[in-house]
Amino acid sequence: MSYASTIAHLELAPAEYEDLIRSPFVDEHLAGEGRVSMIILRAASNRPSSGISSPGALPVVVTWIGDEFGGDGPANADVVVDESGVQELTAAIGESPIAAATLAVLLRTQTTLSVDGALAAESAAYSVLQAGPEFAAWRASAAVRGDSVDGAVVEVVRVDDQLIVALDRPHRHNAVSTQLRDELCAALAIALVDNSIRSVILRGNGPSFCSGGDLAEFGDRIDPATAHVTRLARSAGRLIHQLGQRCEVRIHGATMGGGIEMAAFASEVTAHPETRIGLPEIGLGLIPGAGGTVSMTRRIGRQRTAALGLSGRTIDASTALDWGLVDQIE
Repeated sequence: MSYASTIAHLELAPAEYEDLIRSPFVDEHLAGEGRVSMIILRAASNRPSSGISSPGALPVVVTWIGDEFGGDGPANADVVVDESGVQELTAAIGESPIAAATLAVLLRTQTTLSVDGALAAESAAYSVLQAGPEFAAWRASAAVRGDSVDGAVVEVVRVDDQLIVALDRPHRHNAVSTQLRDELCAALAIALVDNSIRSVILRGNGPSFCSGGDLAEFGDRIDPATAHVTRLARSAGRLIHQLGQRCEVRIHGATMGGGIEMAAFASEVTAHPETRIGLPEIGLGLIPGAGGTVSMTRRIGRQRTAALGLSGRTIDASTALDWGLVDQIE
């Protein structure tokens, strides 16, 4: 069977997929010019009982057509979408095939690693993409305006044995700037070293909990390697994970990218009914870089994490509750 080398995706039956993925010449289709970045699997039945071989470290997104977006699929599929989501996913992956393949490969291993090991793997992959052509193209086309900051951007208040931490850049929907990240890490560190603090409530002031990373600062580090080292040393998500049962995050409004990524590390996540959640990094030629491939896979599995990360789609609070991404709505 011949496979066209000029298309970005292939639509195969499971048996055809097995022939391709096991072929010693599979690299001819997954590397170089006109490489295949996505394999769409259509079975006679959408039931996930049909097992498929793992693509291992091959840089391709294996997509299963199921009954619903983020639904059930074979364990070795990277992502599951329904018929209505195929075109959306194909377009998103076609715009950023390197980032998409990187995310798929990374997610295949994340739940087998420790949290620290998984954070290191995510940061390394993210930093590589910061030096890639897709992110460079986004930066060249983006017109992002920064703002001056006068004063603290994280509020910290102690009430008895509880520490209330509030992100306080409401005019920017609490986008995570370098200053906000540093102040947030400092506040969380207080709770880690002070055993008299029995609980930490993390929330956001203004219309949103956190809209993700501050686009005005994306790529401002001297080089991706330096950014990688800094990301490993100062991770709000890692600190929230270390707080364990002591930390609750309350989300509302736009909870995107780094916002949901760090929130998902908490032992309890409470969402406002009108919360909107998404992982938009694929549109920038990047992957989640604030711990989302670690925290979210441990809450909702890698296929649902991939569904959000590869499509750029947002979900509401009700869907997040059904998936287990949040624990309650109020």
